Amino acid sequence: MSDGRVESGARGELRLGGVLDYRSGPALRRAGQALIGAAKGEPLLIDCSAVEKSSSVGLSLLLAFTRDATALGRDVAIVGMPGDMLEIARVSGLLDVLSLADETRGVA
Repeated sequence: MSDGRVESGARGELRLGGVLDYRSGPALRRAGQALIGAAKGEPLLIDCSAVEKSSSVGLSLLLAFTRDATALGRDVAIVGMPGDMLEIARVSGLLDVLSLADETRGVA
């Protein structure tokens, strides 16, 4: 497993990867907030497909990034959420709060 990372993709999406936990969370929060602020006005796609493992910190990051983008008037969609993150979101009642793309929910 590798440390967590957040980066801007070729099409302006925000890509999360690696391990999202209490060790990587604070730095990822700051980096993601800066990336979101740098691309004002565009819809934000958050791609979680490279996440290797996530605690509830991963969902906290998604909520924070969603709040940051919304404050800038940007729409948000989240794709590629791995099973462990999806299960934590389901158990905690966040599936209706996060803007998950249908593929992440397992809906055709």
